[in-house]
Amino acid sequence: MFPLAVRMAAHRITALLAVACAVLGGAILITVTGVLAESGVRSHLPPGRLAGADVVVAAGQEFRPSGDLPIALPERATVPARLTDRLAGLDGVTAAVGAVDFPAALVDAHGQVVPAGDDPRTAGHGWSSTKLLAAPHIEGRAPAGSGEIAVDTAAAAAAGIEAGDRVEVVADGRPATPYRVSAVVGTPGAGVFFADATAVRLSGRAGDGPRAGTVDLIGLKTAPGAADRVAEAVREQVAGTGLKVVTGGDRGNVVSPGIGAARSLLILLSGSLAGVVLLITGFVTAGALGVAIAGQRRDLALMRAVGATPRQIRRLAAAQSSVVAAVALVPGVALGYLLAGRFHDVLAHRGVLPAELPLTVSPLPALAALVLTAASVQLSARAASWRTSRMPATEAVAESRSEPRTPSRVRTRTGLLLFAAASTLSVVPLFSRTVIGASATSLAGILGAIGLALAGPALIKALGDAAVRRTRAGVSAPSWLATANLRAYAQRNAGIVSPLAMAVVFVLTYAFAQTTVMAATSHDTDTGTLAQYRLTAPALGGLPEVTLTAVRNTPGVRAAAPVTTTTAVWQYEQFGDPDTESVSAMILTPDTTDVLDPGVRDGGLDRLTGATVAVSSDAARTRGAGTGSRVHLVLGDGTRVVARVVAVYSGGLGFGPVVLSRDLAAGHTTTDRAQSVLARTDGTAEAGQRLAALATARPGLTLSTTRATPGGSDTPPEVWINLVVIVVLLAYLLLSIANKLVAATAQRRTELAALRLGGTTPGQIRAMMRREAAVIAAAALAGGLLLSALPLALLGQGFLGRPWPAGPVWLLPAAALTVIVTAFLTMELPTRRALRIPPAEVIRAQ
Repeated sequence: MFPLAVRMAAHRITALLAVACAVLGGAILITVTGVLAESGVRSHLPPGRLAGADVVVAAGQEFRPSGDLPIALPERATVPARLTDRLAGLDGVTAAVGAVDFPAALVDAHGQVVPAGDDPRTAGHGWSSTKLLAAPHIEGRAPAGSGEIAVDTAAAAAAGIEAGDRVEVVADGRPATPYRVSAVVGTPGAGVFFADATAVRLSGRAGDGPRAGTVDLIGLKTAPGAADRVAEAVREQVAGTGLKVVTGGDRGNVVSPGIGAARSLLILLSGSLAGVVLLITGFVTAGALGVAIAGQRRDLALMRAVGATPRQIRRLAAAQSSVVAAVALVPGVALGYLLAGRFHDVLAHRGVLPAELPLTVSPLPALAALVLTAASVQLSARAASWRTSRMPATEAVAESRSEPRTPSRVRTRTGLLLFAAASTLSVVPLFSRTVIGASATSLAGILGAIGLALAGPALIKALGDAAVRRTRAGVSAPSWLATANLRAYAQRNAGIVSPLAMAVVFVLTYAFAQTTVMAATSHDTDTGTLAQYRLTAPALGGLPEVTLTAVRNTPGVRAAAPVTTTTAVWQYEQFGDPDTESVSAMILTPDTTDVLDPGVRDGGLDRLTGATVAVSSDAARTRGAGTGSRVHLVLGDGTRVVARVVAVYSGGLGFGPVVLSRDLAAGHTTTDRAQSVLARTDGTAEAGQRLAALATARPGLTLSTTRATPGGSDTPPEVWINLVVIVVLLAYLLLSIANKLVAATAQRRTELAALRLGGTTPGQIRAMMRREAAVIAAAALAGGLLLSALPLALLGQGFLGRPWPAGPVWLLPAAALTVIVTAFLTMELPTRRALRIPPAEVIRAQ
């Protein structure tokens, strides 16, 4: 069977090239998705400033819901400081360091802030943390007292200082204070080191604050060869406390929880890609194999006539398809690994992922691509040859030059059911004004396109019958032939129209869903933000504590309030079953009402004191979280809380599903410094100038307006991710469609030769093919627009209050032009090539 399959494949190169391209693109996409998924699960950050620690004890930074993947928690959870001395007494431990981290940055001689460390929020440390570095080269001595510091080489070079110099430091939001540099630590990115007692005071670990008596993590150095034994002993010590003990490559994950949480983004990204990639890959592969097998129906029918069993026919079709797939799989997987690396670079460049988070490369994505692609090819090939293999031999031979007169009723009804399912799914944005609700638009469009592929033959045949009835008696020969072909070969034409329509649906629904969500989010934010200005201090790891007072005392400022964002896990019941969702949460104070109005419908933000929250109206409706109810949350550091809902607001897209009171979040974020201050002025230019002067006079402060700037600087990085995904998937779709059209046209050489022998001129044949291309392009555009119209209209109504989406107007004519050019070129060029061969030679070759 295999040698025969290879010989048959060698005689059908053109048709099987379309299959090879479909498999090649599918293998690339599946491999990329697999690499992202595996990296999200198994990738580790470099140990950085913990490279010298053999064993690290830290709080768990994951929430593990029942029956689901763990959710990363980005805020630093603390460890009891008293545990340090206890672990120091274990056999094999040579040093135990309770590390404390807090915001710190240098101010150079020109008054410019010089960031120290990889994360300004955790750049300050105690001197004892230098023991956790990997063999650091230290020039100088340890800081003595509260007026000395040590800095890493990168920060020292950037600030233009060395041991013995003096430099100002902004530590944990305090005013810039001069320090003497006692040492330079030869580990770039290590940060700023204070005397241990000074670090405890600056980090808020002294006294009776929420972090008193805690450290961020404990690092242990062990005797040579004792690391495993010590790690096991430490696990026994901390059993049942929720603390985790890490060694080796896992140490990098606890250096900075905020950066380590980026791994969960890879899991979410690969999960969202997987469904679309598999749907499109399966659709394209099945279509390409359908064209390839259709061109071999005569050969398969003759084999049935000479005694081949139905099972042998299906095995033969699957075998030759597998041969082609095997040839395309190897370069596809290799290119998939290469593109995964480039995609990682794009994500890092856009700030979505930390550049230091590496991709995990293993054979698993290649194995997944092999299994999924092989299964798709086998299933599609057997399905495409099913009818020919099951027909009686004489009937199969008779039908090998034509198509079934009546399209399959089961296939047509399945397609109509998918139309109904797509229409039902389109309604979701009317009831769920969320990102998840918007994603239903794209899924509805794809479902509709698959429905068109199934019901297409019946629809194309009905269209052809209607065209024949309306054809005038004196119509030209090319037009009559094109109309006859449209009617007689409905299945072939439907196989061409469907992928083109899917390309239109995919582009319109995915692109307009993104732009509509962006427009709705921007509308919520713009209408709900009363303040005109925002002050931030990213290089300082948070705003200095006196900033809010200074802003409020600025002439012309009517109101100012701090705003911070964090992550919370919302636990709730959905249809009687427990469910969880990780959500972005704002942290606000009661006086925020003077600078923000997210569309409060019930209650008030002025009640945000104590253990209270405000929730969006969508969340309140779907989760039964109205005013006065209690919600169960897990804060960003893993602390479980029960909070009372004091307000419900409508601007969930712009302000998130939940808002926490500052009292509730206090002590549960990596730093208590506010991320920004919103300021509402009297609207005069003088007030804005005074705020600008305030920001200029204070190192590290940045002033910006609260209105989004057209041009892309404020575009969320998620939009760039979706843009890259759309472009890649569209390129795969168009390339596969073009190859499929070329193969389908090339298989009509015998038909064209017969027409020429019957007296039809080459010019008439070219005119006929152009008319067919026009009909196919028009049908694809009409089908794509109709399938996109309802989902996009309901999306616009649900998100913007109007029956059309937001987005670039040029996208529709661009999609139309792409479809028209693809249809004409992929039919015109193979036709011209076929007409170069004498018709008698073509007939004789058959």
